[in-house]
Amino acid sequence: MSTKDYLEKDYYAVLGVPKSATADDIKKAYRKLARQYHPDTNQGDVTKEAKFKEISEANDVLSDSKRRKEYDEARTLFGSGVGGQRPGSGGFPFDFGDLFGGTANQQQQGHGAGERLGDLFGGLFNRGGGGSARTTSATRPRRGQDVESEVTLTFSEAVDGSTVSLRMTSSAACTACSGTGAKAGTTPRVCPTCEGTGAASRNLGNFAFSEPCRDCKGRGLLVDDPCPVCEGSGRAKSTRNIQARIPAGVADGQRVKLKGKGAPGENGGPAGDLYILTHVKPHAVFGRTGDNLTITVPVTFSEAALGAEIKVPILKGLPVTLRIPTGTPNGRTFRVRGRGVARKDGTKGDLLATVEVLVPKTLDDKSRELLTEFNTATAGEDPRADLIQRARSE
Repeated sequence: MSTKDYLEKDYYAVLGVPKSATADDIKKAYRKLARQYHPDTNQGDVTKEAKFKEISEANDVLSDSKRRKEYDEARTLFGSGVGGQRPGSGGFPFDFGDLFGGTANQQQQGHGAGERLGDLFGGLFNRGGGGSARTTSATRPRRGQDVESEVTLTFSEAVDGSTVSLRMTSSAACTACSGTGAKAGTTPRVCPTCEGTGAASRNLGNFAFSEPCRDCKGRGLLVDDPCPVCEGSGRAKSTRNIQARIPAGVADGQRVKLKGKGAPGENGGPAGDLYILTHVKPHAVFGRTGDNLTITVPVTFSEAALGAEIKVPILKGLPVTLRIPTGTPNGRTFRVRGRGVARKDGTKGDLLATVEVLVPKTLDDKSRELLTEFNTATAGEDPRADLIQRARSE
């Protein structure tokens, strides 16, 4: 990608977020737009496919803190133009690889911002500094794009983990020409203008700027007889099925990252990553709070009053026995340890069982007689006496 892209493309505007947006804001904006413009949901819509690529490109830069910093620095340094030119108004399209070619290694070695900017200007003004590697642009390894997909799981699959089959559509090397862009039986030739580097220098007084070669458009190669499948681009849409493992304990709305499962790289570059947005169906009996499962257990009035041992279901396996002590009130929650959601460290959360005391809707004569006797025996107790007293004291 050239620095012209960095100067002319407003990635913040593409995602609809301000420059001050947090990483979470950028993530939410990208998810929303990716769902709207994803090729799988807009089959055959070329305009939306192009928009999706633009959104993915913006997310690749802004979601990476280092790349975002470099992007912001480039726009700050050259936002007012170089030599009186403004980005997007006929200014100079710098080669971003020449500008920042040595930045990543310097960061790993602990160099500071001042040294990195020194190297940046060294490459810009052709004074060395690790900027301009004269490798052929068309053969330079490039990382594949990140891909986002969605999957819907049952409650049990989310708790236990699941392997799902996904049909992925992404850009890959054209199989008809093996990514060369040339028709079968022919080969591209080295661009004579840039001698295969993909870049040309423009001298402006005391300054020399590197820009993509206009003849080969930065590829370093010229195709005289284009491949009819990819029309000389060397790239084509690829569809493949993959088996993706969703880890145990994934929550509704969680984004799972599978490294190296995205679009294939170019020229030996690494593949991008796959991000899977998970949707979890609700369960008829169980709920979830973090790593704990929840359940509401009905008990009778006599069980709550006298105490009892009751059977409580778990998500998988035989029910467990729960002891209800004498005088258990409605809504009390009991904890059954180790019967919840699996954690990353191998342990499990708990099952939180909340009792719901059932009041009989109908009574036969015998039950009514016994309850009447109970009511008479406890007539001296007023459960609302303290309530009334506290209400008057306020």
